[in-house]
Amino acid sequence: MLDSLAGLRAEHASLQEQLSDSAIHANPALAKKLNRRYAELSAIMTAEASLIALTDDLAAAKELAKEDESFASELPDLELELRDATEKLRRLLIPRDPNDGRDVILEIKAGEGGAESALFAGDLLRMYIQYAHSKGWKAEVLDKTESDLGGIKDVQLAVKSNATDPSEGVFAHLKYEGGVHRVQRVPVTETQGRIHTSAAGVLVFPEVDEPEEVEISQNDIRIDVFRSSGPGGQSVNTTDSAVRITHLPTGIVVSMQNEKSQLQNREAGMRVLRARILAAQQEALMAEQSAARKSQVRTVDRSERIRTYNFPENRIADHRTGYKAYNLDQVMDGALEPIVQSAIKMDEESQLAALQGE
Repeated sequence: MLDSLAGLRAEHASLQEQLSDSAIHANPALAKKLNRRYAELSAIMTAEASLIALTDDLAAAKELAKEDESFASELPDLELELRDATEKLRRLLIPRDPNDGRDVILEIKAGEGGAESALFAGDLLRMYIQYAHSKGWKAEVLDKTESDLGGIKDVQLAVKSNATDPSEGVFAHLKYEGGVHRVQRVPVTETQGRIHTSAAGVLVFPEVDEPEEVEISQNDIRIDVFRSSGPGGQSVNTTDSAVRITHLPTGIVVSMQNEKSQLQNREAGMRVLRARILAAQQEALMAEQSAARKSQVRTVDRSERIRTYNFPENRIADHRTGYKAYNLDQVMDGALEPIVQSAIKMDEESQLAALQGE
């Protein structure tokens, strides 16, 4: 395994030299891209150094044990550490999703279940904001449409991080959240105490680092303006500040009305549009490469039911990884990390199995 790292060592050294050049940092998008790759390779180099050191320590301990039996007691611990270090390096060598270091635009949409679904969508929004805060990320609501009972019909949430290590990136963690989230509980509108089942959909898009990354010609978009509306459709703004952007080649439509300024709504809409276009391009590529990348956790199927939130039993269950816990109240307050880690672990294991089968 160590013999195969020569190319990565050379790339790491080359990146280190490039990043020391001040001219590189005049291009923020390029500097960000290089820093992500450098951080990824630095983790591999650190793991390699640890593995080499443990290998040498174990060899030395075996030699010393031949002369002094007291050193033999160190061997089991060193062998365990060496196995762990080897496994860590193997996982770091799994080809990483190039989007892992990116920020995210996360969309939540109410689905089946009417008013209860909209209330659940609002609960999911709060959960993701709390989770983002627990990770030290910044969460910003770009736009939302509220329902009559205080729920949310749909919302776009931008989540940002300053992390350079892709493994700590926002997309690396939230990409597994895309799909249908099902809730089982007694709705506030239920008078007889019956448990209802409803659902909300979550879409996760890697955000474009720089506008130039996804070129959008002005001839390819149509922009319509209208008055923003609140619950029930009533007008909440006396000026035409809301914006609807249609990307003609793809048919993607983005509407924004959260800001009072038409310009701010347009800028937010273009952020979401670029993210959706990038995601559409990459999902088409993923579909073509699906046979090569056998991930059992993240697919391009947005209709997949991925998780159930059972409030009467205080139970959270992920249907892809088999994760189950009875701390739903804590999860809804942002304690999502164990569920996310179960998805990351399963994805890594499926990729390792695929690589070993090649």
